[in-house]
Amino acid sequence: MEGASGPSGTPQRCDHGVPKRLRASSLDPEAEALLHLLNFMKRKPVNRLNLRQHRLAWRLSALALGRADAVARVETLSIPGPCAPIRLKLYRPSERPAAESAPAFLWFHGGGFLMGGFSTADAICRHIAAASGVMVVAARYRLAPEHDLYAGRADCMAALEWIVREGRSLGIDTTRLAVGGDSAGGNLAAAVAQRHVEQGGTALRLQVLAYPATNLLDDFASKAENASGYVLTSESIDSIRRLITQGDTDLANPWISPAFASGLRDLPPALVVTAGFDPIRDDGLAYAGRLREAGVPVELLHYAGQFHGFLNFNGVLRAARDALDRIGAALRLGLGSPAGDKAARVDCTIELSAQCRDDFAWGGFPAGRNLLIAWLMLGERLEGWRWTMLRRALADIGWPMALNAFPLFNPVSVCRASLGQYFAPLAASETWDGHAPGHSCSD
Repeated sequence: MEGASGPSGTPQRCDHGVPKRLRASSLDPEAEALLHLLNFMKRKPVNRLNLRQHRLAWRLSALALGRADAVARVETLSIPGPCAPIRLKLYRPSERPAAESAPAFLWFHGGGFLMGGFSTADAICRHIAAASGVMVVAARYRLAPEHDLYAGRADCMAALEWIVREGRSLGIDTTRLAVGGDSAGGNLAAAVAQRHVEQGGTALRLQVLAYPATNLLDDFASKAENASGYVLTSESIDSIRRLITQGDTDLANPWISPAFASGLRDLPPALVVTAGFDPIRDDGLAYAGRLREAGVPVELLHYAGQFHGFLNFNGVLRAARDALDRIGAALRLGLGSPAGDKAARVDCTIELSAQCRDDFAWGGFPAGRNLLIAWLMLGERLEGWRWTMLRRALADIGWPMALNAFPLFNPVSVCRASLGQYFAPLAASETWDGHAPGHSCSD
């Protein structure tokens, strides 16, 4: 397979469904413009001395560049944990009658197991809740280096077990659940899904793994290919590995690195999101391949022109909104049918990217194009912040949430959407269908 290598000690995966283009010839235009802005701030690799600053920077970036979509209600609660109470945040997309239960999606945030929390997951959870109509539950878990990796996943497992056991008290249909996460959260979601099945659980209908770090031991070819300049770098991966590896932490343990699990056959269907300019791109692709090899259907969404962490920036990246909309659609499909009914099993690879037309340049220079895109991004964020503040200030009156959809009140957002669609449309192509004759990974 082009540009990828498998983890040591794990079976070679089937090549069915591997994206035809692992990495676009260039970043998507919006991703390129955003990275130019982010890279103005030179960041030192994370260590114990500067971890607090990295945590604050990630929190501020997610809040500034994420979009706070409206949901009916947000609640915070505390549940028993293995060591201390675990906090959950519930996003209800709509108000339901007390007797009517709804499916739920449990989300684990990313951040290298070192940072992140409710604030960094807020935009993602809001968008998925609004797009899916499913209740989204964000869980906080203990972070390294204050705690080892086993502590965080014990919290995540406890959160799922509590929802299965007590979720009905919150109006959750505990027979229709899904689990997911991004980056480190994708690792946690994959590990929790495996443990849930090992323990005989049947509640999970879908696992959503966004650029997951399923193999914490090995390096892949994509790490060298995307070594610097893309938020997550080769140097930061090495520094994170040093911080999270402490005491008796065994990175080859499947509970820590789900890619090393010997059996995956009974796992729920998966939606896997990968990015072409991601140092751990090949990790996610390898795990998707192993799932397919085991007979688990995988909807693989490969954004060849995006970078690691792009979902957090749905306030400025159309690709992030597209991915979150597709996750929402997958949840509607996977969790929509009543208990006992068999949900549709999607097994395909969809490749997505946005390439600029040759005539989209300002003064004939790509730098001018990036500057124009950056200004439009900023204008759209200012409009988004304005409506967020109005919505919160007038929560009891429905008109701000209706008016913000009118083009007259969001001229920059409308202009940017029109320019983006004309000069750099986000193109999607299904390059593999697992249900087509001859496309079975078990052949």
